[in-house]
Amino acid sequence: MKVIVRKAAGTSPLPCLNPTPAAEPCRPERKGRFHAMAKPVGSTCNIDCTYCYYLHKEHLLDQHRGRRMESSMLERYIRQYIEAQNADEIVFSWQGGEPTMLGLAFFELIVELQARYRLMGRRIVNDLQTNATLLDDAWCAFLAKHDFLVGVSIDGPRALHDAFRVDRKGNSTFDSVMRGIGALKRHGVRFNTLTVVNRINAKRPLDVYRFLRDEIGSTYMQFIPCVEPKDFTTVAPQHWPLDSMPLMDSSAARPGNPDSIVTEWSVDPQDWGYFLCRTFDEWDRKDAGRVLVSVFETAVAQSMGQPAQTCVTAEFCGKALAVEHDGTAYSCDHYVYPDFALGNIQNEHLGAMAFSARQQTFGYAKRSTLPTYCKQCKHLKLCWGECPKNRFLRTPDGEPGLNYLCAGIQRFHNHAGPRLRQMAAQLA
Repeated sequence: MKVIVRKAAGTSPLPCLNPTPAAEPCRPERKGRFHAMAKPVGSTCNIDCTYCYYLHKEHLLDQHRGRRMESSMLERYIRQYIEAQNADEIVFSWQGGEPTMLGLAFFELIVELQARYRLMGRRIVNDLQTNATLLDDAWCAFLAKHDFLVGVSIDGPRALHDAFRVDRKGNSTFDSVMRGIGALKRHGVRFNTLTVVNRINAKRPLDVYRFLRDEIGSTYMQFIPCVEPKDFTTVAPQHWPLDSMPLMDSSAARPGNPDSIVTEWSVDPQDWGYFLCRTFDEWDRKDAGRVLVSVFETAVAQSMGQPAQTCVTAEFCGKALAVEHDGTAYSCDHYVYPDFALGNIQNEHLGAMAFSARQQTFGYAKRSTLPTYCKQCKHLKLCWGECPKNRFLRTPDGEPGLNYLCAGIQRFHNHAGPRLRQMAAQLA
């Protein structure tokens, strides 16, 4: 990869080789494929999920409820994102908070601006992550017309979903989500499901999986393990004191104990492994090739020696940025902390930040900081230490930097490995 050196403070700016309008950052010399998760409403949300990793940004980043990306900033973001890409298909992702709180007019402007700046031969697509509570016929007609792919957050049947996904008064959101899903179906909108696997629903994997498959009709599922250190609202990942990291399998390395390092709602590592094993067996017996489960699909691909399909199991990361409503870009959606701010698109082109030396260092660190315990693991090339945001344990021999979920990940691959290799051989 060619390294684009960030301009140091106090030096003269480099000449712009491809000028853009006055007061705009010049286009980057380097183009490539990267992804950005746009947060045009910041952390503002109409519900109050107990485990939400983003609501606290309101205080951490000094945001205020009701903030939104201004139209001029939105235009700048869309133009820069398109300019920095060299792929035939450019994927825009919209998240929050809850992005539908911005209203339909805001998304109509998005589509208009994308058409204005689209380059010949490039296809632009959109996806929207939502809690679905505000979706109605008007919303879904728009989403269908412009072929948005919608990700719906739902954690299983009513009791499991409502355990943590409640509204601002602490009431159930299940019926509102189901109404939103009904509207998506009526209008033929493509949608996926995203399920946060937490301390409660992890113990009932088949109830969750069968509900999503049989009652929701989801044919693409994402299962996201809920892992949050108790100090996640104030301390950025990789900034944990070394002496605070507990040993793998100790009481402090599991939720529900007085000395636990994680929140009460975080999934237990062993339960994460149990959840994956049980859902994998059900998927393998009945649904492989019909229902896509991201964690299983990428496991099959990696068993074939192909690249990971998800960033958490890839060898490197760093090509998935987050852009806040004020134009500030961060290294990753889970690293939206001042420590990982790359700059602002008002002053520096998004593409330059995406391929900067700083961001490349961030991405390569996923592999270079692995403890010896991981490097010697037989599952290394299927896991690569999972997400660095979760590496706050010590290995059995005391080395820091082990992933909190390690025990569960090993449990899954020990269980599913033979079948994964068989599937890989059949597909080769």
